[in-house]
Amino acid sequence: MTTPIRRATSALLVGSAFVVLATSCAPDPNDVRGAEHQHMSMPVDSAAVMGAPDRPIAGPQGAVGQFVVECPYSHALPDDPIVYPGEPGASHMHVFFGNVAVNADSRPEYLLGQDTTCEQRADTASYWAPALYHDDEMLIPEKSVAYYRAGLDVDPTRVVAFPFGLYMIAGDAMAVEPQPTSVVAWSCGSGAMRSETPPACPDKRGLRLDVTFPDCWDGEHLDVAGHREHMRYSTAGKCPSSHPVHVPQLIFSVAYSFSGDPTGLKLASGGVLTGHADFVNSWDQGKLEDEVRLCLHRDVVCGVTSGRVSG
Repeated sequence: MTTPIRRATSALLVGSAFVVLATSCAPDPNDVRGAEHQHMSMPVDSAAVMGAPDRPIAGPQGAVGQFVVECPYSHALPDDPIVYPGEPGASHMHVFFGNVAVNADSRPEYLLGQDTTCEQRADTASYWAPALYHDDEMLIPEKSVAYYRAGLDVDPTRVVAFPFGLYMIAGDAMAVEPQPTSVVAWSCGSGAMRSETPPACPDKRGLRLDVTFPDCWDGEHLDVAGHREHMRYSTAGKCPSSHPVHVPQLIFSVAYSFSGDPTGLKLASGGVLTGHADFVNSWDQGKLEDEVRLCLHRDVVCGVTSGRVSG
């Protein structure tokens, strides 16, 4: 059975030329479930599908051109509007940031008009990750931080804003071996050291889960079966010909106040190796495009949440 999709057309600035791209919106969650919503069809090793960054980014913060959005914790639900749309309670527990209205039935068009926890009020996108438990107690995150920047060695002037309605997943909810730290890593505070498993963090430098999303889009699909194959990671600053559109590299960090002995920590998706995160682009699209133009294209560090240049 093929799930119906909506078609749309958009123009993107690639380099110095506008390119018209046909885009497919995500399936309607009210439609009969298709292969794209069979959780077991999702690849266990996402690196085999999307690749991985050439190397870990040494700390999300730095001098590279970027804009940053802080989004406090919103709510927790056993929902996943990408993998299990229209199926409340079908997922493991997730913690949600940004858009406050997200649940299993959420669509980008609906989210656009809702409130957000993000300090950048135009960011009504939704970000989520598996809940973290210490023994049997769910830990409430302090906040999330979303870093938007060009991928490693990518010419920032080639980067275009995510298309409205793009769905992305990074990391593997079913991983049984350590994932590349260039994709999923644990750290203490905003430090540059990245670990495959949670480290013992000192007081006042709480634990963080860092997930790096792919930065190459196929230019056509907002979502596909398995939710992976429309995206790739760049290599040596280049996107593959199958995924030619450079989009921002989103590095998503979930911050916890937890410190000390990590024994007993586990993610709702399984052990601590199953780190992953999800993103739905329901930004105010004009504001997102401005952020890309004013910060990434100029290769400057913009003030957190404001989009204004620091300085």
